[in-house]
Amino acid sequence: MNSEQDDCLFCKIVAGQLPADVVARSERVIAFRDIDPQAPVHVLVVPKEHHGDVSVLAAADPQLLAEVVEVADQVAHDLADGQYRFIFNSGPRAGQSVFHVHGHVIAGKQLGWSPA
Repeated sequence: MNSEQDDCLFCKIVAGQLPADVVARSERVIAFRDIDPQAPVHVLVVPKEHHGDVSVLAAADPQLLAEVVEVADQVAHDLADGQYRFIFNSGPRAGQSVFHVHGHVIAGKQLGWSPA
């Protein structure tokens, strides 16, 4: 790991150095419950390999991005009714606080939309 990854919360979860409530995993992706859920189902889907945000991941490894989406869909079907929102925040002004790409699976209630 480089120093960015040494300090990365999600890299530490992937490495088993920090606990997480894991709900799904594949060879290259892990999904775990958010510690500050915004809905009855709020799961973070994270590639095990460190990439800063979704556009970096898409450029570096489109197949891994596809696997992230597949795991998100699996989580939504396993934990909710298969109807969900899948959100990537890219950059601090967009709400990204951990700079290891992760998608939020939000489900389990009627989801509204209120643009900022």
